[in-house]
Amino acid sequence: MNKMPDSMTQAKPATGTGGRSLRALRARLAGVNLAVSAILLAWILLVIVPIVVLFVFSFFSTVQFRTVYEPTLDTWIGLFSSGRWEVTLRTLRIALTVTLFELAIAWPFALWLAKGCRSQTTRAVCLAMLTIPFFLDMSSRAIVWRAILGQSGLVNTILTGTGLTDAPVEWLLYSEVAVHFGMIVSLFPPMVMPIYLAITLIDDTLIEASNDLGASPGQTLMRVILPLSLPGVMAGVVFCLGPALAAWVEPGMLGGGFVNLISNSIESAYSALRYPVVAALSAFVIGLLLVLLGIMYLVARRFGDLSGSFRMQRS
Repeated sequence: MNKMPDSMTQAKPATGTGGRSLRALRARLAGVNLAVSAILLAWILLVIVPIVVLFVFSFFSTVQFRTVYEPTLDTWIGLFSSGRWEVTLRTLRIALTVTLFELAIAWPFALWLAKGCRSQTTRAVCLAMLTIPFFLDMSSRAIVWRAILGQSGLVNTILTGTGLTDAPVEWLLYSEVAVHFGMIVSLFPPMVMPIYLAITLIDDTLIEASNDLGASPGQTLMRVILPLSLPGVMAGVVFCLGPALAAWVEPGMLGGGFVNLISNSIESAYSALRYPVVAALSAFVIGLLLVLLGIMYLVARRFGDLSGSFRMQRS
């Protein structure tokens, strides 16, 4: 009987070892999948279910400061017939203006920070400065600007002291300009950080290949970097647009009660114990955000394949 070659006899232990390694890898992946499923379940229970309950609660009504748990459309009808359209349009206009301005300044800054900044120290300092605002709550950050933008604040003191103005500039505070400014300062880090991370993940060889193929810097920017950074752009818009639609600190402290947004209506309804109205207004803001994100998704598809961008980022 012929003997088996040595190579075949030596292959069996390797195959056995490989099988054990494969089974161990599958066991680890099963543990990871179980953990991911648990996190998704917790996320659904803690986030999605309360939103559904909020939406259902908006179909109740309030009678003499008591919630009537009977389905009705009176709350939504009153929401659209109470003259809140002006407040809604103002909220939408301010939120979109702030988001577009943030995107216009955050994307170039993120591009420079990820690909243009050669000093590791400078990059570390910039990233540290972007995290500093998170050390303070929004109220503390907003009240500082009241002392700077007020009629007797730092800016007006400099303007009147240098003779640029004869009297303090009143519109620096308690105006839409102040609300815009406060939101832009507060929401810049949430906009720039996802874009920076997305651009950081772009392989430099793709940019070099584009240059080697004769593309100009502008073509490389629009056809390589911009499409691949879209996941970060979308995340940044979500992190900026959502808080801008629901902002209440900046309108209250920098608007001084003269710039009413949807958040002010929610606060007024909550103070009056009209909880179904609070639920309806909150659900309306969420729906408005979903519509805007859907429009943004359709617009972003014109600049590139989003699914391909996500695959490139994942690889």
